[in-house]
This record gives sequence, structure tokens and C-alpha cells, in this order.
Amino acid sequence: MSAPFLSIVVPVFKEEHNVPEFLRRTREVLAAISEDYEVVFAMDPSPDRTEEVILEARSEDPRIKLLKFSRRFGQPMATLAGLRYSKGQAVIVTDVDMQDPPELISQMVAKWREGFDVVIPQRRSRTGEPWIKTLVARTGYWIIQHVTNVNIPPNTGDFRLMSARVVAEINALKESHGFLRGMVASVGFNQCTIPFDRPARFSGETNYNRFLGSLKIGFNGIFCFSTHALTLSTALGFSVAFLSLLLGVVYFAMKLGGFDFPIGNPTIVILILFLGGVQLISVGVLGEYVGRIYEEVRQRPKYIVEQSFGFDLDPLD
Repeated sequence: MSAPFLSIVVPVFKEEHNVPEFLRRTREVLAAISEDYEVVFAMDPSPDRTEEVILEARSEDPRIKLLKFSRRFGQPMATLAGLRYSKGQAVIVTDVDMQDPPELISQMVAKWREGFDVVIPQRRSRTGEPWIKTLVARTGYWIIQHVTNVNIPPNTGDFRLMSARVVAEINALKESHGFLRGMVASVGFNQCTIPFDRPARFSGETNYNRFLGSLKIGFNGIFCFSTHALTLSTALGFSVAFLSLLLGVVYFAMKLGGFDFPIGNPTIVILILFLGGVQLISVGVLGEYVGRIYEEVRQRPKYIVEQSFGFDLDPLD
């Protein structure tokens, strides 16, 4: 069987009400591009009817496929599984809640046909999100933009088109964090962005924190693609040591000048709390890196597929 022209990878969890509308709008767009496509749903076991809804759609259209995991591995791992099982000449990763508008697929494919290996929709606005979540997202992207070793476009998610050779390089990476934005940036190739206004969810509630999003994913972007946090921790330690030495010289000079220090000098308390805070921050930063090293060294499977529907063979590892 020849490879499909286009693969749509869709991680899902508790999305029974969004799947039918997503398929309707997506297939309308794809019909104007090519009938040669596959839609790969990568599903964490859901307590609702998400699986049944997908399989009902598959019974009518064999181009709809499903990966069901043995337990909940999370969206990043589901996305990586979908990429490994996809066979398209180009692969689009998208969410099922319509915040990644299916109508952008035609523009993404057009840019790919122009020669771009990666096409990334870039959000101009975020409809329906609390201001605090928008602030957290902007702050996180600003930090990532300034400290990481790769160029990750701000205000972007996992929604993107990748050519088959980019997907092959992503599948060859051994990292277990699943931060797709950083992984795509690290493999390089010819990339471009498409601006769009992000709509609100079509139905239901997000599986992430409504106000903070996923801090774990954000921290992966900072700690997995940069050592600047360790450098900053070291610089902060030297700065505190220098200030302590400077303060000691000042106190010594004041003592020689006959300055009468009050008993229970509050400066001592302030210094102890400050130094203790710096030490805890430094240990915490170090712990973030050690924890990720531990995850990588264990080499546990990123996901375990319990059932697959529509796939002839498992992909080669």
C-alpha cells in the first residue's frame, strides 16, 4: 500500500463531543486538497465515549485510524506516538477542540508545496482564555525565547505541518520529554509561520489548568533545551557572596567608626532568609535537571499501545 499524501495526527482525551465536528470540518478542507489522507487519533483511555465515537466514524471511513494506549501518557507522548505511526508525505499535528482551526490546513499544505518543511501557525490572539493564562503564556515564551539554544517561535503550540523527513528526524530523537516545539526547532530545516487568531474551544473544558495551562510542558521548554538556569543559579550565588563580602566590609568600617549596632540586628534575619532562599532556588533548579536526567536514564517506553485500529504493521523502532 502506498503512503498517504497527508497524515493528520490528533491526540485526544475526553473529547467525545468535539470529534464529530472536528472530522466534519477537517474532511471538508481535505476534500479540496486530496482524498489521499489518513486521520490518526492517538487516545489516552477516556472515561467518556471518545473511543466509541472514533470507531463509529472509522466504520464509515477507513482513513480514520486509532491508537489506544494502555494508560494515560499525556498529550506530548500521544503526539509522538501518532508521529511514529503516521505514513504521510506531510504530517499535521492538531488538537481536536477546533482551537487549531482545520481551515488553516489548506494554507499549511500550500506553504509545504512551496518548499517549506515545517509550517507553524502563530497565534495573534487567544479568544476565551483568562488574562492570567495569556500573561503566563507570554511570559513563558519570552523566557524560552531568551534562554533556549534553539529558535522556538513565540505564541505557537504543537499545531504544525512537518514533511516526512522532519518527522523521521523527530522519531529518531531519544528524548523522553516530548516537547514537540523544541524538538522541531532542534532538527532545523526550512520553516515558516502563518499568523491566525485562535478561537475558543468548540465544546467542553480543557484538560490543562484553565489559568496556568501546563507548567510542566513550559518547564520542559526551559530545562530541556537550555542550561541557562544553572548558569543563572551560579551567577546568583557569586552575586550573593560578593554582596555578603561587601556588607562585611561596611559593617567592619562602621564598627571602627563607633557605630552602635542594636541587639537583634534585623539585617541578620534578612540575610539568613535571603541566603536560604537563594540556596533553595539553586537546589530546585538543579533538581529540575536531575529529574529530567533520571527520566532519560531509565529509558522507559514513551507510550504503550494497547490497541490499534487501521494499522497493518507496527512501526519499526
